Amino acid sequence: LNRPDKRNAQSLEMWRELKAVGVALEDDPEVRVVVVSGEGHSFSAGIDLSVLFGQSQATPEHPLPDVAEVQLAFTWLRDARFATIAMVHGHALGAGMQLALACDLRIATDDAVFGLPEVNFGILPDLGGCAWLPELVGPAKAKELIFLGDRFDADTALRLGIVNQLTSAATLEAVTTALAERIANQAPLAIGATKRAIRAAETSSEAALRTSASEVRKLLVSKDFKEATGAAAARHAAKQQVVDALRQA
Repeated sequence: LNRPDKRNAQSLEMWRELKAVGVALEDDPEVRVVVVSGEGHSFSAGIDLSVLFGQSQATPEHPLPDVAEVQLAFTWLRDARFATIAMVHGHALGAGMQLALACDLRIATDDAVFGLPEVNFGILPDLGGCAWLPELVGPAKAKELIFLGDRFDADTALRLGIVNQLTSAATLEAVTTALAERIANQAPLAIGATKRAIRAAETSSEAALRTSASEVRKLLVSKDFKEATGAAAARHAAKQQVVDALRQA
């Protein structure tokens, strides 16, 4: 992810590019492991607010981008024949955390911050969070994390089983690379077969993705969503005014 000035906030263009990367890599027989990382100070702070606020203007007559299509930017990481690893530092919030959840494994810095704040905007984690988080932490804990929308630290993520390993910022790349190299040296057919075998036990995952896509389309045209995003936009504008004033001082 390469929008460091935006903390790798995800846009429609980024999702299109992620989907295209997945298609290209699947056709490359030399690929054994894919590592997803973010430039700058964060893995990904979530969806670009301009996209979110724009969606608040949607109506049934002016439909939104197909959520099921956007999900394809994430699901290829789960479905790929090769292993996928999220190398997480800084923030992994909202769509950023869901992108990390899409990967097979997650290595994070000990100061990383996670969270699914979608409920604060009147929606739900529709890009995979409702499908994949329960697989890691169980349904009840997943509901708690999503209902509250709170941020939580790396130690909590490790304790809950959301991340596989913590390391320092200085060693994150080396630790992740070492893991990727070990997996890459394994038999690739066995890796792919293992992924398919484990997924066979997750028969509700696809249903959760379809339901998330269906439900979020209703939420995005709801009064709750418009009010929540309107309030968030006002807070964002007020904060920006303070920042601009400080810069001019």
